[in-house]
Amino acid sequence: MKLLRVGPPGRERPAIIDPNGEPRDVSDLIDDWDGLTLDDVVLNQLRKIDLTTLPSLDPAERIGPCVTGVGKFVCIGLNYADHAAETGADVPAEPVIFFKATSAICGPDDKLEIPRRSEKTDWEVELGVVIGKEAKYVSEADALDHIAGYCVVHDVSERAFQLEGTGQWVKGKSADTFGPIGPWLVTRDEVEDPQKLSMWLDVNDEAMQRGSTATMVFGVSHLVSYLSQYMSLQPGDIISTGTPPGVGLSMTPPRFLRAGDVVTLGIEGLGTQRQVCINA
Repeated sequence: MKLLRVGPPGRERPAIIDPNGEPRDVSDLIDDWDGLTLDDVVLNQLRKIDLTTLPSLDPAERIGPCVTGVGKFVCIGLNYADHAAETGADVPAEPVIFFKATSAICGPDDKLEIPRRSEKTDWEVELGVVIGKEAKYVSEADALDHIAGYCVVHDVSERAFQLEGTGQWVKGKSADTFGPIGPWLVTRDEVEDPQKLSMWLDVNDEAMQRGSTATMVFGVSHLVSYLSQYMSLQPGDIISTGTPPGVGLSMTPPRFLRAGDVVTLGIEGLGTQRQVCINA
């Protein structure tokens, strides 16, 4: 299933895409897509419903973040071998973990704000993993059972904030609008293999990133298991799993986003995003 949330910011309603590709309102059935409704019991009940009988929605209505009430927004750095190579960094021996503030989360097509004092706002298309069942000390073999589904994440980064001065990654990753998620949360049964998804990102219709989750250093199962050894992963938590090559920082000369730029990105089977850049 493809789950989404539609409506003005802060007033989104839960929705679902029917077999004909039309958005349908499910707010009479559930309160929202969050940690309470992403478990297998709720999702299996929805699979039994004829979705075409649900109220239809205007396809032009704003799409919000595909999940709400996110407790943790965990990110993995340097997790693509080809991206590590373009930055001149060694492939890490174990996952590099950092966090993005949940206040950065926004809809997939919302405006992207260039922060005040920003000189190096950069782009990163990433596969997002949304937890559906608590994961604590889980094995790699059981890890996928704890996933509700997958989504597109744009891990927007301000490189000067991230790497210069004291070099705190969370500071360069957490500005408002730096975490577009969606358009859909695609349930795990629709993603045959999360390690075989093509992904792309363009700026002003110019190709920047072209990659595949096949080149991840640490795959989805490993990441869920690994993280669960150090913290419990709760329903609704998001793991952003790293980016393929083609970021602005690694270009010669480096290239960064400015007001007026348009960023489009997507992942095979998970939908697309489009953001117009504005000054904060």
